Amino acid sequence: MLIANALLPMYTNPIIDDDFPDPTIIRATDGWYYAYGTQTRRAGHIINLQVARSRNLADWEYLGEGLPEKPRWAAASQKIWAPHVSEHGGRFFLYYSAQPDGTEFFSLAVAVADAPAGPFVDSGQPLLAGPGFTCIDPMAFDDPATRQRLLYWGSGFGPIWVRELADNRLGFRPGSVARAVLQPSPSQDPDNYHRLIEAAWVHQHAGWYYLFFSGDNCCGPNAHYAVLVARARHATGPFETAATATGNPHTALLAANAHWQAPGHNCVVTDAAGHDWLAYHAIDPRQPTFAAIDESEGNSRRVLLLDKLDYADGWPVLAPGAPSRQPQPAPVAQ
Repeated sequence: MLIANALLPMYTNPIIDDDFPDPTIIRATDGWYYAYGTQTRRAGHIINLQVARSRNLADWEYLGEGLPEKPRWAAASQKIWAPHVSEHGGRFFLYYSAQPDGTEFFSLAVAVADAPAGPFVDSGQPLLAGPGFTCIDPMAFDDPATRQRLLYWGSGFGPIWVRELADNRLGFRPGSVARAVLQPSPSQDPDNYHRLIEAAWVHQHAGWYYLFFSGDNCCGPNAHYAVLVARARHATGPFETAATATGNPHTALLAANAHWQAPGHNCVVTDAAGHDWLAYHAIDPRQPTFAAIDESEGNSRRVLLLDKLDYADGWPVLAPGAPSRQPQPAPVAQ
């Protein structure tokens, strides 16, 4: 939220102090920023697709449900995860992951709306299915160099994948194949975040394609999560991780500190002055759990945080102390 300051606007984390995991933030052509979050329980109601909006990236109005009807192939699912939304030609495309009814695996899915807050309507069938947890955390990216419409996804102790989408964005381009762009580490070191990698987010800056991703364990009492980064000259790689570049397998862009646990699953959003910001979820140790969809009290409560992203020596960097809890200069508003 914004804080009064005699010289300039300030804000303090969290910017949404409720369970709002796996965030995507976009700026729509209507001038608002929209944030989307994973399925949760809020005020006693299950919200399949959380939606909020803001003029300044610091103060958020919660809009509620963006996917009022679950996909028919996952009508009973209470696992609708990791939404990514992008706007194209006045339509809004939602990529997400869900667990099909009667299965133990996850599928990628796509839904469409005519407004940024929805209602989104599922395409009617999974985009790509399983096995296991491999088909989660989709992120769509249009490559300005090749004009390819790309979709990244992946977890389940496997690689992060990319594949070209069809022109209508509702399926994959015929004849296209999935390519692994980043592999997890085979290390059994419990402090190595790269053992499980997921939550891809691609952002282009100064001639580089930066692949932000997260690892290793997002949730629960033993959560061990961080934001990691790799870079390439092309959207489909080859990518070099910061850990490889530094020779330190424990290198992370953002990791836990005394104030926040298990920060991760980020997006990158740009303010009105062209400054990049890292938005992500984290667990507040002062209130680490909440009554979630299954009504248990042991589910991690992941709130929404924001920190300014800078670049040094060709790599993204954050200010010392991130994830921040102290007041910071706010994003430049529109």
